[in-house]
Parts: sequence; C-alpha cells; structure tokens
Amino acid sequence: MLAVALGGCTPAPEPPDHQTPPSWIYADLLDFSQTMREEGAPAVLVQAKNNSVEWTHAEGIRTLEERQPVQLSDPVHMGGLTTSMIAVSVLKLAEEGKLELDAPVQSYFPDFVRIMKPPGPVTVRQLLDQESGIPDYSGELWTSAPLRQVFDTPFTLRDRLAFAARLPWEYRLAQPFEPSGSNFVALALVIEQLRGHPFAEVLRSDIIEPLGLTGTFITNGGPPKEDLLHGYLTVEDKRFDVANPRVYIDAPGGMVSTVRDANTYYSALLQGKLLKPSTLAQMKEAVYSDFKLGMSRWNDTCTNDFYYGNIGDVQGYGMVSMTSADGKRQISMAMTYPPSPFVAFLHPLVPEMADLAQQLLNDWC
Repeated sequence: MLAVALGGCTPAPEPPDHQTPPSWIYADLLDFSQTMREEGAPAVLVQAKNNSVEWTHAEGIRTLEERQPVQLSDPVHMGGLTTSMIAVSVLKLAEEGKLELDAPVQSYFPDFVRIMKPPGPVTVRQLLDQESGIPDYSGELWTSAPLRQVFDTPFTLRDRLAFAARLPWEYRLAQPFEPSGSNFVALALVIEQLRGHPFAEVLRSDIIEPLGLTGTFITNGGPPKEDLLHGYLTVEDKRFDVANPRVYIDAPGGMVSTVRDANTYYSALLQGKLLKPSTLAQMKEAVYSDFKLGMSRWNDTCTNDFYYGNIGDVQGYGMVSMTSADGKRQISMAMTYPPSPFVAFLHPLVPEMADLAQQLLNDWC
C-alpha cells in the first residue's frame, strides 16, 4: 500500500541488457591463447562486441627481438579479409552503372583473356563468388625462386595472373565454389581499369577513409610501422621475420588492419553504410555455399540467421572476423603464428580460430 501511495518513488526495473560475458564463455579462447603462447606464438588479439558491451584480450609481444607488449590497437596482416573490401569496391562500380556483374571480365579488363586463356566465358560475378575455376597463382609464386628471394621481390597484379596462367584450368559447366586468390587479383585489375587508380587507393577512398579506419593500410615494402605485429617463419632452420616483405607490395595479401578496424568495417557493411540495401542483400544470399560476393558466412544459433565476415591467412599471420546480420554482435581475432616452416595454403590454426570465434558469439546471446 505504501508503494502505491508513493507512486513513482520506486524506480522502475532496468530493462535487460547484454552484460559482459561470464568467464565460461571465453574460457576456451583464453586456453587457446595460452596454448599458442606456450608453443611460441608471439601474440593473440581479440575484440568481441555485443551491442555496446565489449570484451577484449591482448596477450604477447610485438616482436621476438625487442619484446614490447602488444596493444589491442596493433595492426596485423589481414589476408583474406581484404576480399570483401575488393568486393565492396567492385559492387560500388556496379551500383554506379560502370560494371555489370554478369558481363565477361574482359569487358572491363581486356587483357584477361590474353593472359589467362580461359576455356570459356568468365563473368565478374563468378570471380566474386570464387566459382570461375581460375587456377590459384600462389603455389607457382612461392616456388618461383628460393623462399627468401620471393619474399624480397615485388610482383605486380599482372605478374600474379601470369603465374596462374602456367596452370591448367579445371573448368566445369556447374563450377563449384573453389577458393583461388587469382579471382581477387583479377578483380583488383578490373577496379584499376575502371577507376584509373591503384586498387589500394580505391579501397582507401571507398572504405578506409569514410569509416575512419586509422589502423588499416597496405604495406609498401619499407620499414614496418613501430606498432605492427611481426610474424615469423622458420626458413632453413632459422627464424625469418615476415612483417613487411616486398612480395606484398600493391597486392591483396598486403593489407594490414586491427581487430577494432575489422569490427568497425564489418559492422558498417552489414548495417548498410557502404552499399545499397539491394546490393547488400545479394552478398548475404548464399544458397549452395557459405561464400557469396566476397563474403563468408557461419551459422548464428542465437538468431537462426548467419554471421558474415572472412578468414585471413598470410605467412606468419592468421585473422578471423565475424559479425551478426544486424551488425551488432561481433568478434575479430588475430594472431602471429608460432614460427614454423612455410605453409603454402590455409594454415591449420585458422579453422580452429574460426570455430572458437563462432562458439563465443553463439554462447554470448
């Protein structure tokens, strides 16, 4: 009765809000980080977000030589995360009427047929969906000379396609999803042809500057930035620093970013800040694979929808970024691998990182 008489004096209960996750949700990820550090990984970085609540983890050192402690804002090589950025710039060209996704690639990059000699027509959409059947240039590139020499040699986009052209096409009428870095090398050349600028400059004007991604840039082969995390390989039984090799100059694999920038980018993309709603819907409508127009997806058991993003893997570095369909729940995770011999294709730690990232988001509803 007193409460009724004093109507309004008793504060209304706070609406339920997403709280910092209980420790069991991120326990496996912390165990993974500790295990990787014990096995020699220089650093592991994580930023997870659920609406306005954030959980972060930064463990390790920037370099094995000077051993400065890492910061969450330190940049790392992002590898395959660059594919969705290239896709965004291609899709912007389509929105402007400068390109048709179902048109042949040579309509916009005339030398494509001369260099690659495909067995049949290849469309821009097939490149974006990784369903073109184009051979992957990376195996030929990495074996073209002694490994240290390859790392110290810049290769143009056309050079990379020329490496792919040495290999046979495995082209079928119903070409399935088949990852190949050559798809996005060709798309970068399409961007350069239509914009008249290097693709890295186009990504900067389309994405990096509008979103204020201060930790995202492409390497130039010079001295690495002081806060760049250093990755390592073991070459001829010696440790080899791969933080800023010349092989990544002006190449899709040379983009560097931070876990915060990766989350900012994917949140903006999925909330419609970079592309029209109809275009974004096309990126999200994968039917027969979990990859569409430059973006991967994973099951979101919290909403019965999907997480969208990409995995990144370059020599010495791994990165994973996932964001819910509404752009509000996210995780980006990066690490510098324990120094090990060269791995030509996907590092076995990347799928494990992706599983841990998906598990955390699915547990933190």
